[in-house]
Amino acid sequence: MRDLDLTTLRLFVSVCETRSIARAGEQASIVGSAISKRLAQLEDAVGTPLLLRKRRGVVPTPAGETLLEHARAMLGSALRIERDMAAYAGGARGHVRILASASALAESLAEDVANFLQNPAHRNIRVDMEERVSPEIVRGIREGSASIGLCWDAADLEGLQRRSYRTDHLAIVAHPSHPVARHGEVRFQDVLGHEFVGMPALSAVQLMLAREAAVAGKPLVYRVLVSNFDAALRVVRAGLAISVVPAEVAQPFTDTYGLRLMPLADAWARRRFAICFRDEATLSPSAQLLVAHLERCATDRVSVG
Repeated sequence: MRDLDLTTLRLFVSVCETRSIARAGEQASIVGSAISKRLAQLEDAVGTPLLLRKRRGVVPTPAGETLLEHARAMLGSALRIERDMAAYAGGARGHVRILASASALAESLAEDVANFLQNPAHRNIRVDMEERVSPEIVRGIREGSASIGLCWDAADLEGLQRRSYRTDHLAIVAHPSHPVARHGEVRFQDVLGHEFVGMPALSAVQLMLAREAAVAGKPLVYRVLVSNFDAALRVVRAGLAISVVPAEVAQPFTDTYGLRLMPLADAWARRRFAICFRDEATLSPSAQLLVAHLERCATDRVSVG
């Protein structure tokens, strides 16, 4: 098979996503006939049809779906190469990319990375962070889209190496006027009769809550769905619903807004986070330094506690 060029793969992805050669051409400022010619050459190169032409557009064949997955990965890698090389051109001598859960970022990761970068010995290291839900973090590390992942250690980390990071404790946060606010520590099943603020469905917390509600045989009712902790706590502050959030994230808001924070008594509510990566031996020197720093941050917290 001849070499595949990135421009053709990029156009192929665009056609699959828009289901239209014409719309893909408009986005790329290329006439549709030129795209059709490239796609025909691509099918000839791989030796199998990649697209089915239908009355309302085009759809990928099974082979096209497979190529689409690979093409997205290749284009993502090309983008990271471009960004990494730009970082070196700007004077950076090390570049580490992290995928992290919202909890890790909101609680301590940003501060830990900032402390790492304040070390004069690390002044030429660049660290980029991106928030993802746990399944996407694990997939991203396995596929090589980032060097390091930070997520709840309950995630499926099979095949990855891991190190211990920090811990947190999930809690119920409620408006002072809410009936739940009268309690101290509570069990999750005892508050399932109330309406909740929900966050991304694939996040580790939401998946755990759904499973625990199913085990308890009670419905988990969401009144409001939001995308981040700040929005969830604003909804709670308005008195519309209660929410499950890490106590470490909610504490500043409860102090400021007078919200009630009730730790969950369930064993699963005490969470440990993991630093995960494919193989420590293949991590760049900069990534190895950062992993060691994050491990020390977790150890220092335990020692202080």
